[in-house]
Amino acid sequence: MSDDTSNFLIAEAQLVLDAARKEKAKRTKTLGDPIELPGKALAIEIQDGVAWIAENTTVVRKVDLETGKHLPAFKGHLGPVTTLAFCDRKPGTGDHEILISGSWDKSVKLWDTVTKRLISSTPNAHNDFVKILLVFPSLQLLVSGSSDKVVRFWDLSDLEKPTALRSVGSISSHTRPVECLDGRALTKDSAVLYTGDTMGVIKVWDLNRDSGLPPRWTATLKETINNHRTRINELMYGEGQLWTASADDTVQVIPDKDSETSSISTTKPPRSIAHPVAVRAILPLGLTDLAEPYLITGAGDILRVYDVSDLDEPEFIGEVDAHWHDITAIRLWMRKFVRADGRALVEPWIITTSLDRTIRKWKLSELLKPPPPKAPEVKAPDPKPVIDADSGMTEEEERELAELMGE
Repeated sequence: MSDDTSNFLIAEAQLVLDAARKEKAKRTKTLGDPIELPGKALAIEIQDGVAWIAENTTVVRKVDLETGKHLPAFKGHLGPVTTLAFCDRKPGTGDHEILISGSWDKSVKLWDTVTKRLISSTPNAHNDFVKILLVFPSLQLLVSGSSDKVVRFWDLSDLEKPTALRSVGSISSHTRPVECLDGRALTKDSAVLYTGDTMGVIKVWDLNRDSGLPPRWTATLKETINNHRTRINELMYGEGQLWTASADDTVQVIPDKDSETSSISTTKPPRSIAHPVAVRAILPLGLTDLAEPYLITGAGDILRVYDVSDLDEPEFIGEVDAHWHDITAIRLWMRKFVRADGRALVEPWIITTSLDRTIRKWKLSELLKPPPPKAPEVKAPDPKPVIDADSGMTEEEERELAELMGE
């Protein structure tokens, strides 16, 4: 098939997909009590009933989940904001008063969430887009991943200092962009770090702080995991298990061989939960404060719910037509409210964001008892990833770039 014919077929498939999304936008207009956003939400964190949104409009936006009211935004980045993290002003207090943001402008910025002032900016933290941030609170350590394929370590011991963060180490082992990070602290000077890239490779690292002045962090490769066929979209660690979401249409649960808390046998292959399309977002509720045996996933624009109390036989509970474009993040909101009789209650809700420029809210109890499923929609098949020799990006990555920059 000639390149012209191939391009025509891809363009035609995109037109079909666009038409389907336009029709679905009308059908799902009121589902999930949507909160409209000026831009596309690329990441979200929930703090005390407020959604903090990394937006492609170059701002960090705040939205009151109860009222839908937009609160003053944090402005300063020159490109789309891709990732957010919080750390404590006073270590160990859980005050989460310091916001950290990363952007396509290659910078990392620290913000005071109380005074709303910019504390510091680290320009050129990477040589390409900053895609993911991870904080180890007890270690006063920030880890960043980037499209430049490098993972960097940053010292957070002096948060109030209005100067660029001090680099305290790096990893240059990945061959594709690093967009997923998670880990756990072991001691005051050591941790385990998980890094995932867009070729589906996950690496496990032992991190150690040396005794130099100033001290630096060194990473020793512990294990390479090649269970996925293509890009890792999200990974989360907890309870001795690594949960991963991939563009290969699966969620996998990988046991930690060194953990005593994992309920999965390390002698069996990783548990794999197949989906109809690429899985971009996951929320294993067992890793949250709720600690319930359910998994919420975002596959395309569909929200899916599983009972994972038995990982050998995960049970599909149901799905919701949650958005009309890809879901980018799923988070838990423990909604606090007071009943008419004066009784204070806490109720679990699921918050989703999407490239359709909305935040939507779903009562967990209703997701666990969904209505009967509708007939499945026919979707245009995704083209196979092809690497463009000139750009060094796969077709999938080229589409993501165009999607985020487009209106």
